[in-house]
Amino acid sequence: MPFVASSSRNGGTALIRLEAELDALTAPAFQVEIDQAAEGEVDRLVLDMTSLTYLSSAGLRALVFARQKMADDVKIVLVSVSAEVEQTIRLVGFHRSVIFSDQIPD
Repeated sequence: MPFVASSSRNGGTALIRLEAELDALTAPAFQVEIDQAAEGEVDRLVLDMTSLTYLSSAGLRALVFARQKMADDVKIVLVSVSAEVEQTIRLVGFHRSVIFSDQIPD
């Protein structure tokens, strides 16, 4: 399954749905979506990881890029993160910079 990063916006919430593997080959496509999401007024960035199957160190750097690209007061919500991906995020301490959720917030 090829990587897909598709985005939408609802008011101050930017939503990016991630599918397949976020790694060195696919991180640039994700970063383009982050750049677009950072344009305009954003108070919450929601990353739907329901269909994300793998997160490499390059993918983790892309998440750090997202945190750095957004204003300090923007909340980043990771939705439906698999146990393997969550473990990777927690191993490096990035879980302190995001909110985990089981569903896309209203």
